Amino acid sequence: MIQNYEEFVEALLAAGFSMGGKDKGIFALIPYDWKEQELLDVPAKWHTGDPETDPWEWRMRVLDERRDVAYSKFFFRLSGYITREWYPCFLAARRGGAGCEAALAAGKLSPTAGDIYRLIQDNGVLPLHIIKELGGFGKADKARFDRALVELQMGLYITMCGRQTKRSKKGEEYGWASTAFCTTETFWGPEVFEEAAAMSESDAYQRIAAQVLKLNPSAAEKDIKKFIKG
Repeated sequence: MIQNYEEFVEALLAAGFSMGGKDKGIFALIPYDWKEQELLDVPAKWHTGDPETDPWEWRMRVLDERRDVAYSKFFFRLSGYITREWYPCFLAARRGGAGCEAALAAGKLSPTAGDIYRLIQDNGVLPLHIIKELGGFGKADKARFDRALVELQMGLYITMCGRQTKRSKKGEEYGWASTAFCTTETFWGPEVFEEAAAMSESDAYQRIAAQVLKLNPSAAEKDIKKFIKG
């Protein structure tokens, strides 16, 4: 049973990937379940604000403190973790070597996703509120914007890379910090993509599937396929 952040990181590096909350029939290192949490006397509890024992805090700690773990909405349109070791496999299995522009041309991504991607690509790292500002996305565009942002994360074209504080026109900080995004190429660098290009889509898929079954022998084939392919 994971007690704290350090144990979580150690377990995550060994597992290679994990859902960020609900296991969805696959695998989660710290399943998010309020009822179970109330019944179990365990140190690791959600939403306490303690960076050592709150799994909600860990998602940003790995981005702030490490360079070998990615966290974003990777699986079932929900959050999850993928380590540096396993990211090339997911790239090969899910993107198959295609970049964002190729996916757009093939109709695999929405035009809104293309607009958001180009803003992030042109600016390096952009917090959520600035993406909306630069793209002219208002309240009426919320559903379309949110869908496109998840599309890009699921496709492994962009990923969360930390948080940035909002600033007023006077340069003063205010409000909650905003999630920041960058392209996966910016986050990982070229070597991860070179490793992905060296493996076939089929081999990558089979390697991930074997690891899923190692972590959860009862995982259903249909769930495994959806987990890997997005």
